[in-house]
Amino acid sequence: MNIMQTKEHVNNHQIEDYDDVLDSKYGKVGTPEREQFRREAYAYCMGQVIFDARKSEKITQAELANRIGRDKAYISKIEKGVIEPGVGTFYRIIEALGLRIDIVKPVY
Repeated sequence: MNIMQTKEHVNNHQIEDYDDVLDSKYGKVGTPEREQFRREAYAYCMGQVIFDARKSEKITQAELANRIGRDKAYISKIEKGVIEPGVGTFYRIIEALGLRIDIVKPVY
């Protein structure tokens, strides 16, 4: 197969507006399906941030759980995106990992 034939078989979808993709897959903004997707995506991203920070600090799930007064299974569920911690718990996790959150006004 030459290069020209290969290019014909490549998925060349050009995404111009990612909202269009999300609309077609999960429904328009404000629909229950789209809101469910948003919650799941947010929980997954938050879990990955916590996972990466914990690994960077070289502590176990059990150690992090102990620092915030929870159990290892709770930390595991957060890192997998199964559950989303409340704001207070999130701040305790961040503090336990030696991190901080700065709330700033974006500059445009």
